[in-house]
Amino acid sequence: MRSFSNKISKIGPGALIAAAFIGPGTVTVCSIAGNSFGYSLLWAILTSLIIAFILQEMSIRVGIISKKGLTELIKNETKNSYLKNILLVLIFTAIIIGNTAYEAGNISGAILGMESLTGNLAYNFRDFNINLLSLIIGSLAFLILFIGNYRLLEQILISIVVIMSFSFIISAIITKPDINKIIEGFIKFKTPQNSFLTILGLIGTTVVPYNIFLHSSLVKKKWNKPKDLKIAKIDLLIAIIMGALISISIIITSASISSTSISNAADLALSLAPVYGSFSKFLISLGMISAGLTSAITAPLAASFVACGCFGWRADLKSLKFRSIWIIILIIGTIISSTGIKLILIIQFAQIANAILLPIIILILYYVMNDKKIFGSYSNSFFQNLIGVFIFFSTVYLSVRTISKFI
Repeated sequence: MRSFSNKISKIGPGALIAAAFIGPGTVTVCSIAGNSFGYSLLWAILTSLIIAFILQEMSIRVGIISKKGLTELIKNETKNSYLKNILLVLIFTAIIIGNTAYEAGNISGAILGMESLTGNLAYNFRDFNINLLSLIIGSLAFLILFIGNYRLLEQILISIVVIMSFSFIISAIITKPDINKIIEGFIKFKTPQNSFLTILGLIGTTVVPYNIFLHSSLVKKKWNKPKDLKIAKIDLLIAIIMGALISISIIITSASISSTSISNAADLALSLAPVYGSFSKFLISLGMISAGLTSAITAPLAASFVACGCFGWRADLKSLKFRSIWIIILIIGTIISSTGIKLILIIQFAQIANAILLPIIILILYYVMNDKKIFGSYSNSFFQNLIGVFIFFSTVYLSVRTISKFI
């Protein structure tokens, strides 16, 4: 019993990764997938989660074996100065600017969940309409990050992820789904008409560059010995399973609402109430609040780790330079979400930058993971590299389609 308790106490960084990728974007895309295509795209979310596990597992090895974050490793191991500068600029641009743009969406996602329960809470100041809920979410995220206690941060995010899991899973159970159709959705790789962009969305919101950087930085703070790889992988597996349960539950829940057009989780919450009662609306709203808050915390956190790696700063949660990055991102995100400014061009730029970055980072990740000098027996096997070829070309295709969507 004591041995089991000790293992549970070591669980942590994976929950932050689950908190990071199950954000408002994932909740929205899963809601649309279920509402528009029923259970037929369950295979797509499962595939994206498997790819995410493979990439995050390598990120774990980067952090524990090299004792460096991925940004630090790229900076130290890229010998060509021109190539190194190009990579660092691309990484910095995609993660810092991208996460700044997405932060407003994270906070806005939490607001949508709260407004489903409380209604709109706004304050009119001259020509500006300020959403007070945005200030509440932004202040809460600020407080949690400013405390600067990594273990407390883990515990808070683990608790929120558990609440989010409970909310969406119970919501799915309430709808009394058809189990046979669910199984069919997993094993039959259907691509219904007009579903391609939704499939891209499911993969794009699950396999994200900043999680790869965030994970390598987090695990080296928690573990520093090769023998810790086993518990780190269990930690990741638990996170992926939780993420899978949440994503699948949202698809199942939204699949039950076929007569209403759903564009986000707030619509899903409102649509469920007449059919399944106000409790179902409460559950979805609570899940959306949790998804927005966790991503509002982890996106600035990841950006700070990347910035520290790019500039060679000390990645300490209480250091002034580390704090300055996430404070700037959080403040900008809060202002944008509270005033309702729609910076669509910045968000589109962030999506394009991330689309370019993802295959490059995957290529670099596989390259460094084959360096025997750094990783020795923990470097990639032939089979892992073979899977990597498939993942790389899949993400290249995904990136091309994402970029072409905006051109």
